Amino acid sequence: MRLTSLRGAARSGDRAKPHFPGIPAAGDRSGEVGRGRRAKVPPGVGAGVRVAAGERRGSCDQRTSSSMQIKHRTTVQQSNSSSSTSSPETARKVHPRPSDKLNPKTINPFGEQSRAPSAFAAIYSKGGIPCRLVHGSVKHRLQWECPPENLPFDPLLITLAEGLRETKHPYTFVSKEGFRELLLVQGALEKAVPLLPRLIPVLKAALVHMDDEVFARGLNALVQLSIVVGPSLNDHLKHLLTSLSKRLRDKKFKEPITSALQKLEQHGGNGSLIIIKSKIPTYCSICC
Repeated sequence: MRLTSLRGAARSGDRAKPHFPGIPAAGDRSGEVGRGRRAKVPPGVGAGVRVAAGERRGSCDQRTSSSMQIKHRTTVQQSNSSSSTSSPETARKVHPRPSDKLNPKTINPFGEQSRAPSAFAAIYSKGGIPCRLVHGSVKHRLQWECPPENLPFDPLLITLAEGLRETKHPYTFVSKEGFRELLLVQGALEKAVPLLPRLIPVLKAALVHMDDEVFARGLNALVQLSIVVGPSLNDHLKHLLTSLSKRLRDKKFKEPITSALQKLEQHGGNGSLIIIKSKIPTYCSICC
């Protein structure tokens, strides 16, 4: 009878198993939380965890999006800068063409002007200068509407002197050549001397200009005026020598300024030499 019961227990799989206090039995899986099963979490706690995780993912996405935008802006700026530096206009400035010497800084009549035209440009565009520019294959020239000796110097000579401060073609050529040709006409001495008090401040404005080409045109105009008016220029010479003295520090202008001062002395006489020496003590007279 006892043997039969043992065999029945073996067939049913209900073997006797030892049990120790404090240790769960082999079939009790209530303590196995971390072995593939998740512990039950209260609903409020689980929702808080999910919200925190969502906020972390949102902030991470925002940082990723902002970094991508910064990279995109940097790429666009680099492409714009590279395109601007490789533009044909930049290449033209680095490698000027031979035709640029004939037509420097030419005005584009169809382009938008960044500022209002100067007084000389406005007068020239309205036909207030009685001459026009004739383009030549090698050299430009002026064609006057009437003989220059028949033209009044007031205010034409002053207007041409004001045009010496222009920096764009054709204003630069018209003002420089017109001033020179007008002083070559017969009777220029009698017409130019009364205009000296108004003409000297205009020439001074060209001599103090920061542009080197403007200064060179003003210096040549001063010499041309001294050839015509002679000693009459001495009373106004002191107003012009300060700017010449400052430009003497520049090596590229030392020789042309010295040559111009010698011509002023030559046509102004001893009175001009005294004035030049008082303003420029280092000047070497042509008599030396």
